[in-house]
Parts: sequence; structure tokens; C-alpha cells
Amino acid sequence: MIRASLVIVFVASAVPGLVAAASAGTTLANPAAAFGARESVAHITLSPDGSRVAWLQPGTAQVTGLYVAATSGGAKPQFVISSDGKPFHLRRCNWAASDRLVCYLTALASFDPSRLIPFTRLIAVDTDGRNFRELGRHESLWRRGPRQYDGNVLDWLEQNGVVLMERNYIPDHSLGSRKASNLEGLGVDRIDTRTLKTSREEKPDRDASRYYTDGEGAVRLRASESTTSHTGYIDSVISYDYRLRESKEWRKFGTYDVLTGEGVQPLQVDGPANAVYVLQPLDGRDALYRVKLDETLASELVFSHPTVDVVNVVTLGARQRPLAVKYVTGSSQFKYFDPADERLVKALGKALPTLPSISLLDASRDEKQLLVHASNDQDPGRYYVFDRSAGALNEILLARPQLEGVPLGVVQNVTYTTADGTKVSGYLTLPPGSNGKNLPGIVLPHGGPAARDVWGFDWLAQFFAHRGFAVLQPNFRGSASFGDDWLVKNGYQSWQTAIGDVNDAGRWLLREGIVAPGKLAILGWAYGGYAALQANVLDPDLFKAVVAIAPVTDLAKLKEESRRFTDFLIVSDSIGSGPHLIAGSPAANAANFKAPVLLFHGDRDDEVGFQQSRRMDAALRAAGKHSELVPYPGLEHDLDDSAARADLLTRSDQFLRRHLGIATSR
Repeated sequence: MIRASLVIVFVASAVPGLVAAASAGTTLANPAAAFGARESVAHITLSPDGSRVAWLQPGTAQVTGLYVAATSGGAKPQFVISSDGKPFHLRRCNWAASDRLVCYLTALASFDPSRLIPFTRLIAVDTDGRNFRELGRHESLWRRGPRQYDGNVLDWLEQNGVVLMERNYIPDHSLGSRKASNLEGLGVDRIDTRTLKTSREEKPDRDASRYYTDGEGAVRLRASESTTSHTGYIDSVISYDYRLRESKEWRKFGTYDVLTGEGVQPLQVDGPANAVYVLQPLDGRDALYRVKLDETLASELVFSHPTVDVVNVVTLGARQRPLAVKYVTGSSQFKYFDPADERLVKALGKALPTLPSISLLDASRDEKQLLVHASNDQDPGRYYVFDRSAGALNEILLARPQLEGVPLGVVQNVTYTTADGTKVSGYLTLPPGSNGKNLPGIVLPHGGPAARDVWGFDWLAQFFAHRGFAVLQPNFRGSASFGDDWLVKNGYQSWQTAIGDVNDAGRWLLREGIVAPGKLAILGWAYGGYAALQANVLDPDLFKAVVAIAPVTDLAKLKEESRRFTDFLIVSDSIGSGPHLIAGSPAANAANFKAPVLLFHGDRDDEVGFQQSRRMDAALRAAGKHSELVPYPGLEHDLDDSAARADLLTRSDQFLRRHLGIATSR
């Protein structure tokens, strides 16, 4: 039992060379390199016995390495494997056993210069780098198509090296051979990750898109996506089936429409409770319900909020024990299911009073050791291992050691009123030590559009605050988690509303005297880049400089780019048809622009094609406007390269200073 009066004791750092504190007030020789550096911990997990952590750490260019270190300290971190981004990227690794890890990798295949197809691989490796195994179905000379997706681990079972894994099956062209297979679709296999000995748990189903287990080795829920016609495009409605305990018979559970949000959306099966947590609409917002997986399908409301949506159910450890419901008001909030967990987090908060954002990331098999992340708006984050028995909290890693000791800006929750009287919330970051008046300023709209900004550390906002800018991140209409009404149709079909809110954020900065007249710019990434450009179509005189990273610029072309993927009908319906395809496309309205534009884009971006930026640059130049396009060869949407990000920050800073008339000597 964890008591509220729990005493937590700090012990020495456990991973040599990776937790290095600098003195307060550190001056950066190269701010762009420090802020642009990829996070030192991309993904981290705790071993079943709690004695070691494994994490992904960036190297040069797109290299990512997998490392293992003892939580007790003393020994140098052990390198396991790495990826170089050509084409594979390590994305996450988890413990299959105390000496074995399973890693998920992504890559892009080029079928022609304009067609990039994502694919994934799942591999297993010992912590000493040996016994490397691919867990997906192996290629065959007779296979009808390429193996695009391997699948995913559903259940880590006893963490003895055997896992339950979703596996993608592709049928063979010829059935004349005894080895040929007509199996097709997504199935579930029990796989020994050391030997690849396999037994089938679920026969492959061509319509199945996901399976859910109960954390106890039983598959209890299945999601299916049906195609709407001979074209192979999937429908927007996902169907769910469930099983009773100890049964193999599938029963109807419910449906969910990804376009309208109607229906039930399963999140997590709770094995001991014989139930599943689902999101379901309530008074225009997503609420969390628990549905019994028995004959009754009895449903009970677990949590709802009067102004925001429930975001997710947070789980803990390899058993995926449901831990808390997550929602976001000004900052991320958690409602814990077990009062003992809530008391523990409060005790950790008292031990770390300057780091209020505390998350339990992982746990040992017996939950006696916990992996903890703590951060705030001015601290990118620190990783700890907490030993329940000893009450010891051991700091092991820093998220961004390059920024340790560097003064950062306070992030304030603010609200402004739009032209139609709507109250919009956002986050204002001011330069450290600033009085918040007569500054150069940047409006920084988020991506998505169905996403949102959350209070905390943001490397883009903090870089520009460090360079003397006031930065405002508005959660404009079209942002997620504020309920159905706030989503409007979406940020593309209702672009005038969304972009109007973005522009009103800039006007508020000027009206409040935070930003000096003539010193206001706008910068964004993905949909944020679209908003940064389209804001100038709506009001060409407001912003004096524009930076757009991987932006959408042509809505009709965006629809067309999705035609080669199975979700084309969903994307097409989301973007819509009609006059807004032209009126809402920056590239079709380049003549409206007055402000100079700087564009950045990776030429292997499969989320927003590189041609979107190229088309915008050409349209601006043809209209006699100022435009610069900086391509990043070989990089994808997230520009996952520290040098490229540092270059982006350096060029953006210089561009903004030049066009806003700000001194560059600072």
C-alpha cells in the first residue's frame, strides 16, 4: 500500500555521461544546434526485472542507436543496434525478456519519384546485439505483392521471449506448390522471438485491421475495415467484434465512423475486469465508458469533462494495466483509476516540486520499479527510476542535455477574443527576462488540423523565445479535444474560421502591445505551415514574414495524392469538394501575398508531398513575390536530423530578422 506520506529519497545518477548538469544561466555558442538537436531519449522502456533500461538515442544525421544500461549505475551504457534512416528508422523497442528486445522499424519505398510507400518491419535482438531475427512473414517467390506491414506485438505474455503478434499474410500467385499459401489478411501468431517457432492464434482475415488482447494472452476484440468497391478503398466505418471469456466465437460489439466520430471507439481491454474502455460521444464531447465483455455488454460512464474530450486511457507495464484516463485542459490531466496510483503520483510531485508534469511510463513485471518522466514548460524532461521498496528516486537521463542550465521562457495560458466574439485559448512564450512589451512576435499554429497544442516544453517556441521573440500558439477552431462544435467541419473545409482565429491571435499580440507594429511573423509545420500561408490569403497586411515547413498548399492536389492509398475515400470526404478547394489553397492565391515566404520541405515526405512546397514556390515566383524554398534531400516529414533542424532554425531566424528589421547581433 502506498501512503500519502510516502518518503522519497534521491540517489545518484545512474547512467554515466548522459546526465550532465550545467550551471544556471548557461550561454549557448550555437542556439540553433542546441534547440534543433533531436531528443536524447526517443523511446525508453524498463526491463521485466527493473534492473535495466533500454532507450533510443540519436546519432549523427538520421542515425538512431539502441542502448541498454543498468538502473543501478556504474557501468557504461551498452550499444545494441542502430538504424541509419537509409531506409530504416528505429521507432521503439520493448523488452520481450530480460535479455531480449523487440524493435519496430519504419521505412519508405520509392516506386517512382512522386510515390513513396511506407512499410514496417519488426525485429528481435538480444541485448548483446546477437541472435537477430525478423518477426514478420518472410518473402516468397510466389507472393502476390510486397510485404508492406509486418504487424505489431499485441501481448508480451510472461516476458520470456514469446509474444502474441499481429501478422500480415499475403497469398501466393501459384497454389501448385505444397508450400504455397492462400492465407490473406491480418492474423495473430504466438511467436518465440529467439527461434521463430510459431503457432497460430487467429486465422488471417482480409478485413481485420486490428486485434486487442486482455493482457493475459487472450484475443478479446477485433476491428474490421471493409472495402466500399472493387477499387480496394476502405470505408470510414470500422466494425468491432468481441469474444466472451474462454470462447472463440466472434460476436457483434459496435461500430465507429472515423469521419463523423459517431459510435464507440475501443481503447483498451481490461482483462481482470472483463471489460473494455471505449470513447463514446456525450453532450458533444468524447467521454470514457467501460463496457462489459459478456452477454449483456453493459455500459457505465467512467469519466467525462464538461468542456474537453477524453483523450485516451494510459496503461502501465507489459501487462498494459489501465492506469488513468487522460484529458487536457490548460495542461495534460490524469484521473487515476486506483487511488494508490494517484497517491504515488502526488508523492512524486512533492519530491519534484518544480516538475509538475509527471508520467508513469513503464514498470517492472512486479511493478516494484517504475519508470518516471517529469517536466515543465522550462524543462524538456528528466527520466527517473523509482524503487517502491526503498522509496528511492534515481535520475537517469535528460531529454535535452544541450539545454541544461539554459534560461527558457515561461509558457503562459492565455485567452483572446476573435472577431465573432469566440474565446480562443493558447500558449504565450516570452523571452526569458522580458517585460513582454514591444517585442518581435511569431504566431505558431499547430499541425493536424485535428490536433492541439498542450502546455509544456516546445523546442520551436523556446528557440524563438530564446532569440527574443514572443511566440503565441493558438488552439484555433478546428483543433482537437475541445468537443464537436470546436472541430467545426475541419481545418480545411472550415478554413475561413480556423485561419480567422489564427489571424486574430496575431491581432491580439499587436493590440496588447506584446508585439511592436510591423514586427509580426507567422511560422508553422504541416497544417501549421498551411495556416501560415493561408493566413496571408485572408489578410495580406497582417504578417510581415512567413515561414512554412512541409506545408499543404493545394487542397485538390492533396486529395489526389491520397488516391493511391486505401484511405482515399476518407481523405477525400474529409477535405471535401467545392469552391473552398481553390479559395482555401495558398498556391492558387499567390497573387494575394505581400509578405516574403520561406519554405522548408524534406523531399521524402510521404505525409505532405514535397511537390506541395515546390508548387507554392513556383506560384509565388510566377506572381512576382518573394519566395525561398529549402529542400532537405533524403528527409521525411519530421526532418529527423539534428543538423537539418539546426539549419532550419538558423535560416528561419536570419530570414525573420532580415524582413522584420531586427538586429542580428543578439
